[in-house]
Amino acid sequence: MGLQCYFGGTTIQTLKLAAIPASSRFILNPIPKTLVLNSFSRHNYVYCPLRNPFKLLLRALSATAVQTAPATESLDNKVVKPQWKAAIDFKWIRDNKDAVALNIKNRNSNANLELVLELYEKMLAVQKEVERLRGERNAVANKMKGKLEISERQKLIEEGKNLKEGLATLEEDLVKLTDELQLEAQCIPNMTHPNVPIGGEDSSTVRKMAGTPRDFGFPVKDHLQLGKELDLFDFDAAAEVSGSKFYYLKNEAVLLEMALVNWTLSEVMKKGFTPLTTPELVRSSVVEKCGFQPRGDNTQVYSIEGSDQCLIGTAEIPVGGIHMDAILAETQLPLKYVAFSHCFRTEAGAAGAATRGLYRVHQFSKVEMFVLCRPEESESYHEELIKIEEDLFSALGLHYKTFDMASGDLGAPAYRKFDVEAWMPGLGRYGEISSASNCLDYQSRRLGIRYRPSEPTPAPLKKGKGSVAPTKFVHTLNATACAVPRMIVCLLENYQQEDGSVIIPGPLRAFMGGLELITPKST
Repeated sequence: MGLQCYFGGTTIQTLKLAAIPASSRFILNPIPKTLVLNSFSRHNYVYCPLRNPFKLLLRALSATAVQTAPATESLDNKVVKPQWKAAIDFKWIRDNKDAVALNIKNRNSNANLELVLELYEKMLAVQKEVERLRGERNAVANKMKGKLEISERQKLIEEGKNLKEGLATLEEDLVKLTDELQLEAQCIPNMTHPNVPIGGEDSSTVRKMAGTPRDFGFPVKDHLQLGKELDLFDFDAAAEVSGSKFYYLKNEAVLLEMALVNWTLSEVMKKGFTPLTTPELVRSSVVEKCGFQPRGDNTQVYSIEGSDQCLIGTAEIPVGGIHMDAILAETQLPLKYVAFSHCFRTEAGAAGAATRGLYRVHQFSKVEMFVLCRPEESESYHEELIKIEEDLFSALGLHYKTFDMASGDLGAPAYRKFDVEAWMPGLGRYGEISSASNCLDYQSRRLGIRYRPSEPTPAPLKKGKGSVAPTKFVHTLNATACAVPRMIVCLLENYQQEDGSVIIPGPLRAFMGGLELITPKST
């Protein structure tokens, strides 16, 4: 439980850490305590990854995996009831048990397939019995319509009463079984592209390498030292105000952040993306429908205690929710968005020199790309997204590698994920600066985002319905165009000069009032 504080009649909401599965390597382990952050309101993700080499498997688990909203418990039997459900093809899972089990193993998932199948068989048995009793109840009701002796009518009344009571009990059991089945199925992640390497992060393969590390003729400084000497950051004051892993940007660093955001937006918009700013508080159900779990033991999300809202860890979540429960016209697709937002992550468990400074922080600015498209187009848009990222980083003169991430490193929603790691000479290593994920229909099946194909079906679906084509689920993709703090790390460390100054890359200068060089401040 968190405490609520009152100042001058204003309630300060308690923010409690809540769980979210790691969809990228930016996210680590839980912080075991409650944080209180000011919202100044006057009113009071189990990570389970998976994989499959067969194209046939794509439909099933993307159609069948499920996430559930914050749940409540029944006092009678402690069965947790989900507040929303996804369409789950349990029959397909049962018929392809071995392939599904292999997927779960390859993705290092903790999904309990045997329990899912056991619950499914129980549900089918109860369903069958419910249908039988309903048939008997209807038969009794039909007999009651005719002329009957008093004794016969009384007998039927009693029989109908017994059937009604028995049916009510079975229907209640069926609901509980269905709910439990849904909750167990939430651990089944998306399918995996057949070309994705199997294994942990170390099994990831390099798709591309661009540029070469700069050869410095002088001792290299890290961004922390550069920032101190150039008066660009203040971590000490931020620690007093907000806690560790927070920061103030100062002077040219502020201009650099704004330049990175505006330049990135302008470049991505040239590719046909619609710019957005997003809400930074979202309902926990939307977090879940995007494939994350905002409440649980392993936490990476700040949730507001006493409400169903969370701070976003990425604009992927609010952008994914824009068309929630909508049926789009096929002519509207693809929908391509580029969104600016602040992001909030607990970054728990991070320690050591490699996570110091701006590399791993609780709050940061980010520009995110998000695409909704037809199923047959998602792989080509995945390639488009990673090319946009690579072109941006090449334009800034960065040396980087693009990885095809291994099955064990994929977050639950991802079918395939490309990561970009840039050389950070001050840290002496490569650091992740971006990722691009194809989620197929994993998210859209939860968010309820469908489209209606333009071409009608050959024959009417139902009498009076004409030849309206059935709806299909869109595919969704997301990619980071610019995670500002890590880009600042890259630029400061790669463009530092022997005299302590830092050159501004050419593409950013027009967005910084023509500034070409950050120089030490005169005392």
